[in-house]
Amino acid sequence: MRHGKKVNHLGRTDSHRKAMLANMASSLIKHKRISTTLAKAKALRTYVEPLITKSKSDTTHSRRIVFGYLQDKETVTELFRDVAAKVANRPGGYTRIIKLNNRLGDNAEMALIELVDYNEVYGKEAEAAEKKTTRRGRSKAKKSDAPAAKTEEVKAEEVVEEAPAAEEAKEDKGE
Repeated sequence: MRHGKKVNHLGRTDSHRKAMLANMASSLIKHKRISTTLAKAKALRTYVEPLITKSKSDTTHSRRIVFGYLQDKETVTELFRDVAAKVANRPGGYTRIIKLNNRLGDNAEMALIELVDYNEVYGKEAEAAEKKTTRRGRSKAKKSDAPAAKTEEVKAEEVVEEAPAAEEAKEDKGE
């Protein structure tokens, strides 16, 4: 029975699992999203979120603790410089797991794990949803007048452009 055993061993030895999660965490921090199996994504989330929380306080001690987990200087630097600045006011939940189709070879459940603050797709939809217009009777009249005014301006510009061209043609024939 699994009473009280919270760690998913992922079918690996302890050292292999720690090395794999460290590599996956480094890749997640560098690339902001990675595709992996659902079980590994869930294990990675519990591994990387405390490290991101640690990165909020930029002290030598916290850098050394995070380096002990990641074992990559460049990743630690990026985590403390870029990622920590983005998640400074977020109280937790730094990653998002999105389920994908099963893998063709062995039918394993696949997932995309990403850092929440680095996703451009969801941010744009949220901004579009916030800008909600009211439906009033007058707004229709304004919309119908606007295209007519634009076409008149375009016609006026065409007439202005034709006049200098005609004058240049006359000058060429006269010379």
